[in-house]
Parts: sequence; structure tokens; C-alpha cells
Amino acid sequence: MIPNYRYKPGTYYLMVYIITYALWFPAAYLSFHDDSGLYMLLTLIGLITPFFVALFMIYTSKNSDLKKDFINRFINLRLINPKVLLAFILLMPLTVLVSIFLSLPFGGSTSQFQFAEGYSFSSGFVPAYLTLILASIFEELGWRGYGFESLQSRHTFFTASIVFSILWSLWHFPLIFVNNMYQYEIFHENIWYAVNFFVSIIPMGVIISWIYIKNGKSVLAAILIHISINFLQEALQMTQFSKCIETVLITIVAAIIIILDKEMAFSKEHLDNGVDELPKMTGSPELTE
Repeated sequence: MIPNYRYKPGTYYLMVYIITYALWFPAAYLSFHDDSGLYMLLTLIGLITPFFVALFMIYTSKNSDLKKDFINRFINLRLINPKVLLAFILLMPLTVLVSIFLSLPFGGSTSQFQFAEGYSFSSGFVPAYLTLILASIFEELGWRGYGFESLQSRHTFFTASIVFSILWSLWHFPLIFVNNMYQYEIFHENIWYAVNFFVSIIPMGVIISWIYIKNGKSVLAAILIHISINFLQEALQMTQFSKCIETVLITIVAAIIIILDKEMAFSKEHLDNGVDELPKMTGSPELTE
């Protein structure tokens, strides 16, 4: 157990939302009225905000065990269960291919199986591929480093993962107003595609959270999965209609995970003192709960 510390999810999420929205709404305005690229700088800082707030919460806690735990979960490769991680890295491309295949009877084109020639969004002076990587790294360092942990310290995995995923989804909301961002592009293509984007984050959040737990709470494992998902969505000429089908498939995957691992999903053993146990410093991928 982490001695003498109680996670503060309310403070964490409130700070993340206030700071991020204070950056992204001005960025949305500037994206139409300023050519200097300042809007993209504000957007990138917003993407990193969950990490900065996590650092603030951890390093002002004056709890050495909490600090060591954060570092350990990021750098300790021995926490990772290669079989679980590899299985899901391979599963996600399969869901994409099946989604495209299922779209064909509805008029989908076989050209979706071809590699995309570019990215579906523009990130200004920062290369799109770098934006995808940095977003994955800093989001997970914040969300898994403190955000999800703070919720799971008070709730079962099922409740924590659902609440977290909804908060994670809504956090992206201002981006639909930022010119050239992916969320902006799909919102103006069809509002239901934007709705699908926000809905898809919920089952995906559950899946990533489960992988995170099954890899000894390795933040690095969550980062690798997040990066692979981001690039996978950009790799093929997949239409937004096919991505709607993909949302259904990943929701089914998330449901299967909860059903098959319901003992872990609904366990309350870790709630004794309102804090989580530390992953073993030896790097065991098994849960300590």
C-alpha cells in the first residue's frame, strides 16, 4: 500500500479540464485568425496538460513511495507481460480489417485496404506522426500515471474504467473547433462521425485500462498500445463509416473482457484503505491486489 496518501481524483480532473479548455478554446479562435502557428502550440500544451498535472499532484504530495511508484511504472520493462501486449497489438489491426470487410456490403470500397498516402489531419509546424507519438506518451503518463489510478483507488476496475473513459472522451471536446485537427475535420464531414469518435474512446479506454492492469500497471505498455492504435487509424484508407463499425467491434471486445475477467473487473479488495497497492518493484506482471 502507498502509506499516508489518498488520491485526489476530483482535484486532478478539475485541474486538467480547466487548464486544457483554457488553452484549446483560444487555440480554436486563433486557428482561424492567426497564421503564426500559435494555435498549434496551445493545442500541444493542452495535450501535455494531463501529464503536467499528474506531475504536480505527485511531486507536491511529499510522498516518496508515490513518486517511486510513478517512475517504476514508467521505466520498469519487467512489468510488461509480452504475451498480453503482443496479443492486443495484433488484435487491433484485425478489428480494422474486419470493420472494412463488413463495410463492403454497405457500399464500402476495397480501396480502404490500401495504405493511406498521408494523414487525415494537419498539425501545423509539428509533423503529424510526431503529434501522434507525443500525444500517446504524454496522455498516458498523465492518465495512467495519476488519473486512472486515482479513480481505481476508490472504485472497482469496471466503474473506474468507465468513468475514466467518459472523462477522457469529453476532454477532447474543444478540438472539434480547432481548424485542421482530426476532430474538426470529421465534425464538419458529418456530425455523427464526430459522435462516433467520442463514443469509440469509451470502449477503447476500457481495453487500454485492462491491458495496463494486466501488464503490472505499466504505463509504458499503455503508451505502446496507444501509439499502435493512433498509427493504425491512419495507416489505411479507412472511411469514417468503417470506423463506426469498428466502434461496435471494440465495444464487443471490451464487453468480452469484462465478462471473462469479471472477478478482476468487480473486485473490491484494493479498496480497503482507499489506495492502491504498488506494483512489485521486482517487475512481476501479476497483480498485487
